[in-house]
Amino acid sequence: MLRNLLWKLLATFALVQFNPALAQAFPVKPVRLIVTYPPGGSSDLMARVFGQKLSEVWGQQVLIESKPGAAGSIGMEFAARQPADGYTFVVGNIGPAAVNPLLSKVPYSMAKDFVPVSLISTGPNVLVVNSAWQVKSLDEVLAYARANPGKLSYGTSGPGSLSHLSTEMLKNLTKVNMVEIPYKGGVLAVQDLLGQQIQLIFSDALPAMQHIRAGKLRGLCATGAERFALLSDLPTCDSVVPGLVAVNWWGVFYPTGVPKALVDKFHADMVKVIRDPVVKGKFADLGVEAVSSTPEQFGAFIRVEMDKYTRLIKTANIKVNP
Repeated sequence: MLRNLLWKLLATFALVQFNPALAQAFPVKPVRLIVTYPPGGSSDLMARVFGQKLSEVWGQQVLIESKPGAAGSIGMEFAARQPADGYTFVVGNIGPAAVNPLLSKVPYSMAKDFVPVSLISTGPNVLVVNSAWQVKSLDEVLAYARANPGKLSYGTSGPGSLSHLSTEMLKNLTKVNMVEIPYKGGVLAVQDLLGQQIQLIFSDALPAMQHIRAGKLRGLCATGAERFALLSDLPTCDSVVPGLVAVNWWGVFYPTGVPKALVDKFHADMVKVIRDPVVKGKFADLGVEAVSSTPEQFGAFIRVEMDKYTRLIKTANIKVNP
């Protein structure tokens, strides 16, 4: 951490005389985009969609680097240690950016190590089971769990992920006893659900939808406040268990120390990309809604989310392994 701090101090000193006019020429070389979850998942595929569009806007490559593990914390730590020259940014979601720091000691500080640039997308999770299991609703899952306490296993994308929080919320609201099996990403959990190593997961829509449509998985409900447009036949989980509402979100961050002129330039380009109809359509295909915000709005949004999940963690007495 000391080496990281010294590096950031040196980088900041070197950029004190940064000429805002240089931001208009940014970037003049390839830019690195850090993804905190494994390839093939929602974070990775969204990054590839807007990364390609940014490449077109900038006339420079956007190089995707996957740094999965610890529910996204490994990728966030890696991004925090990168030079504050504007040429590395990270896409982080609710887990590593808002909840992991509430559950355990992480090797980064969102307040000190990152500059929020813009919210880019939101979307619900979908409760899915293997089609070979003859449950047809959340009510039936709960009935099974109550009749078989401790025998129902569920996958998560790791501590602090929305899949983890959604299930903890379900357990807190219904007082059922189930066993968590954490994974490095939702794609890996869905693979084990297909193989019947686990019984259910609150999954990002993307990894689950193709298997639902193929008949291999069965969707039971979605965690949004309203019905999910891409799977509109599913009820909301809230309609079965009142209060079971949890929405995933993703945003982009710079390491602290990037000059404001570069942050402003990147933000303007990012918003242009997110509002592009092609990007909006591709995001919809991934099961999320493309959105944007100012850096200030994004920072305030994160604080509200942290307050919400601080209350859940306290009320439900959620703990993770150290």
